[in-house]
Amino acid sequence: MKIGELARRSGLTAHTIRYYERIGLLPYADRDRSSQRDYDASILSWTEFLGRLKTTGMPIRDMLRYAALRERGANTEAERRALLEQHREQVRTRIAELGACLLVLDTKIAGYADVEKRIDDHDARHFPPHKQPARTRQARAR
Repeated sequence: MKIGELARRSGLTAHTIRYYERIGLLPYADRDRSSQRDYDASILSWTEFLGRLKTTGMPIRDMLRYAALRERGANTEAERRALLEQHREQVRTRIAELGACLLVLDTKIAGYADVEKRIDDHDARHFPPHKQPARTRQARAR
């Protein structure tokens, strides 16, 4: 697949794909007869995994380390696992921090809702709805 299709299917921009290739996160693509990049479909699972690592906040240097270990083969599985386990703990810590922040936001929002309800309740008790004025007849023309 060409770089445009890889960009469309992976959600990465063509610029990001070229950058990842240049720094070593993606392997260099084969080239077709006209020297255009020609990617194998198997690259999609790797780009998806890189996207997950990026979303979870893994620094590029750690992503590069993982990619280099992956390139070296099966004998690096223990190192790759350790790297992912360490990152998983960082993600769990971040999730706990975000959970605490979410609780504060929920509490604050609920406080505003309580204030609005108290104001509505107060207004209903002390300021009854206005009565409609009695209807008057229009004077007839003479």
